[in-house]
Amino acid sequence: MPARKSHAPRAIYQIKITLLHTRPPIWRRLLAPSEMNLEDLHAMVQAAMPWDGDHLHDFRIGQRRFGRPNPEHRMMGEDPDIDEGIVRLASVLDKVGAKARYTYDFGDDWQHEIAVEKVLAPEPGKAYPVCIDGKRAGPPEDCGGVWGYHGLLEAIADPKHEQHGESKDWLGDEYDPEAFSVEDVNRRLAYLQRR
Repeated sequence: MPARKSHAPRAIYQIKITLLHTRPPIWRRLLAPSEMNLEDLHAMVQAAMPWDGDHLHDFRIGQRRFGRPNPEHRMMGEDPDIDEGIVRLASVLDKVGAKARYTYDFGDDWQHEIAVEKVLAPEPGKAYPVCIDGKRAGPPEDCGGVWGYHGLLEAIADPKHEQHGESKDWLGDEYDPEAFSVEDVNRRLAYLQRR
């Protein structure tokens, strides 16, 4: 009788995702299986920040660019992206210190550094990916990138700022730039754990 294939991951990567150019930094620390592909890593970043996933994105690792295949790139004579759905973390971020640049929303240009901090053995019975730490709320979508976000924070912090009321209305009363919840991120990651 043939041996049954195990679905347990071979290795778990401790990954730190930092939203670049934010002060103080916005970051997340997650544990992800080495077999995860870059398409699932994209979904993991979306859940961790949290972003809505309504905009284009890509990964840059070394000189290579990964993303969703786009036939229009070929028609315009551009090099196509390497399909993120077929590239596993273990093949491109395979050791401690390995890094990728993930850009989300080419208009607002949210740039994230993804760094492998540790390679761990999987814990029996534990579901991955999972968030273990982080700091500060992710910026709201469509606020104008990092520079627009910092302007928004200045406006809501200063009741005398000319855009204070408009900014507070746009953000709503519940947005707290200092808030972060591991539990909220893990609720959003639950569907990836079942894949």
